[in-house]
Amino acid sequence: MDLKKMMKQMQKAQQAASEIQDRLALMTVTGSAGGLITVTSNGVGVVQSIKIDPKVVDPEDVEALEDLLVVALKDAQDKANELQQQETQKSVGFLQGLM
Repeated sequence: MDLKKMMKQMQKAQQAASEIQDRLALMTVTGSAGGLITVTSNGVGVVQSIKIDPKVVDPEDVEALEDLLVVALKDAQDKANELQQQETQKSVGFLQGLM
């Protein structure tokens, strides 16, 4: 394989990776802590919104609210990671064809 062809294939791979990131930025996932707190983020993991059910807001038990928030954030992050893997897998065939 000549160098020029290899460089062209690398450019295509970089473009494909960039397109994946662009698509992920437009997608959303929602994580939850039992429905009491929901966190919405885009496919690259940037948090876009947090909703808290008023019944979990207890000034005397802030720690419980903090724990639920961590659970919801982690759930959203896990879902964003899963979405990233799915979108990347869609492009694997394309990238394997370059080899």
